[in-house]
Amino acid sequence: MKTFILGLLLCTSAVIYAQDTTDYQIPPRFENCQDTEVKQLDYCFNQEVYKIIYSEFKLPDSIDKNYTGQMAIIFEVTKDGNFKTIYIDAHSKDLKEEAKRVFEAFPTIQPATYNGNPTFKQYSFNLYFPLNQKNTPQALPSITEAKMDNNSDLNQIAQLTDLQQKAKQEFDSVQKATTKYTNKAYTSQINIPFSHENYFRFDQDINRIGTNSHTASKPYRYEDVSNYYDFSAENLKLQKDAESWLSRKLWNEHLAQIQGEDYWFTVDPILDLQLGKDTDADFGTTYNNTRGLYIQGGLGSKLSFSASVFESQGRFAQYYNQYAESLKAFGPDPAIIPGRGIAKRFKEDAYDYPAAEAYLSYTPAKFLNVQFGHGKQFIGDGYRSLLQSDVASPYPFLKLNTTFWKIKYTNTWTWLKDVRDAAVVDKAFRTKYIANHYLSWNVSKRFNLGLFESVIWENTNDRGFDINYLNPLIFFRAIEFETGQGAGNAILGASGKYKLSDNANVYGQFILDEFSLNDVTGGNKSWKNKFGFQLGAKYYNAFKVKNLMLQAEYNQVRPYTYSHNTIVLNYAHNNQPMAHLWGANFRELVLIGRYQKDRWFGEAKLVTGIRGFDVNDGTDNFSYGGDVYQDYNDRPFDTGVTIGQGIKTTSVNASAQLGYLVNPASNLKAFVNLSYRNFNPEAQTASVYNNSTVWINFGIRTDLFNWYFDL
Repeated sequence: MKTFILGLLLCTSAVIYAQDTTDYQIPPRFENCQDTEVKQLDYCFNQEVYKIIYSEFKLPDSIDKNYTGQMAIIFEVTKDGNFKTIYIDAHSKDLKEEAKRVFEAFPTIQPATYNGNPTFKQYSFNLYFPLNQKNTPQALPSITEAKMDNNSDLNQIAQLTDLQQKAKQEFDSVQKATTKYTNKAYTSQINIPFSHENYFRFDQDINRIGTNSHTASKPYRYEDVSNYYDFSAENLKLQKDAESWLSRKLWNEHLAQIQGEDYWFTVDPILDLQLGKDTDADFGTTYNNTRGLYIQGGLGSKLSFSASVFESQGRFAQYYNQYAESLKAFGPDPAIIPGRGIAKRFKEDAYDYPAAEAYLSYTPAKFLNVQFGHGKQFIGDGYRSLLQSDVASPYPFLKLNTTFWKIKYTNTWTWLKDVRDAAVVDKAFRTKYIANHYLSWNVSKRFNLGLFESVIWENTNDRGFDINYLNPLIFFRAIEFETGQGAGNAILGASGKYKLSDNANVYGQFILDEFSLNDVTGGNKSWKNKFGFQLGAKYYNAFKVKNLMLQAEYNQVRPYTYSHNTIVLNYAHNNQPMAHLWGANFRELVLIGRYQKDRWFGEAKLVTGIRGFDVNDGTDNFSYGGDVYQDYNDRPFDTGVTIGQGIKTTSVNASAQLGYLVNPASNLKAFVNLSYRNFNPEAQTASVYNNSTVWINFGIRTDLFNWYFDL
């Protein structure tokens, strides 16, 4: 009996021992491992996993083919025999996504067993790059069971839900950026910085016969011009061979450029460093020292933004300094720099003038773009505009562009300031508003017609911004009669362009402030006939010279145009006209030649004309119609009003410029400019005097706006 019991115990122990070594815990088995001994199952599993990875894994396009690195992977074989990734750590989201895809392609295998029952099992291993099986050691990197206690990081990861695991990888996801910056600005709602030299580069492309473009309302948006001009291709032609980071940033790229799937933005420095000499000045050199920051960006496909901030000190040619000081606003500041803003005194004979421009651009539908910001607008196809120009300081604006069929309809509302001493209330500048409508219609493949209307009103009697003028369709004249004829100042205008060929077009404008048909037919040259017109022509690839453009333009505006008997209702802002730089009472001829080859560019310009100035000598304080800041009721006579009346002055401005585009991404240019100015009045006063000067200037400038020195 004792012998039987001892034998039974030995058999039972043997059975238990056998179960410990076989059924207790068996690894997962691929089909190719079914006949493998238990002790070799881990090795076979290891080999099969790597075999599938090497055959299935495709290096993402965003990863360099010579990439060297590693990836940590934790995965699980479920109790159903399916593969499931638990955690993946790699430097790129694309690598993680590819690893996840590969494991999803694994076949279903026989799961691990514990005491004969199916169970899950988790493993961890490192995957090394480049993935070249021949170069790996004979013993492949081990795929080991993930040993986790309740406090380990791996255990915490393994216990996370799918949503929690996704959340833990969110930072890596938003950090994703394409390795190659594609410059999404070129198809965005961002405005192309408006300078005549910049726009010359694609002016012919948007003016070819048959295009349905609308070229008068500026600045243009990249998404509009990209239909006719390939910015990416043209930029590629200008690229220099640059290997180092510094050389790329200097010659080809934005200082900072970041791009993701649904966002992009760029950052560039703004520089305008100039040094020159004015032969008529009683001081040493002229100079300008501007530093700033230029930011552009986009969120999604519908919203873009831009901001430029300038800090500047400068001293210019003598005539320009005197003109800036003649624009002086109320208060201690000595000048307004034309086109920039109010300036403080810097040292004894220079100016400190900050400026800023910014806007949001939103396109809720294909046919509508809305912009709100602080900047400038321009309407016209010429060098000058008699409708709305960019010669004044920046101002707040709201702008709607509606484009459909052959129509582009532009609505602009602006908040302006009258900064004269007489207009100040409680030491605050007086606010006024301008609402503009401009309808552009491509009548045919060759002919474009534009219609313009504008109304100016001020913030008096708590009127504020008159909601009547928010109506984008109504004629302003009707509203003016409703609110009282003295409550606002309305101006009408028209523009036109005819394409003679792909290489030539003619254009024009007509501005009407007030008109008396009886006085015209009577031939008495009444003061009431306040109007002006522009005629111009452009000739591209002139005389078969590629990229040479010649332009001729004639402008004429009769006295008292743009002015009003309530001075604050004039067509002006910050003591500067909102249309032509010369105000009114002038004739002007403009001749321009522009040329570019690769990064080089050149310009020659002649501006000559006749103007009429007020006398203001104490005995004759009449308004002769040139200064839009004078009351037109202070005129010396009602009839016989002619252009050039008052102090008749002839002026000549001639300039030549040679430049080099240093960086096409930031529009940084190096240049040298030589200009000659002759200002010859029939009589001299304290503010109108004879002047003849040569001004040579050279420097480096981020070209973001027009700067007019042809006063």
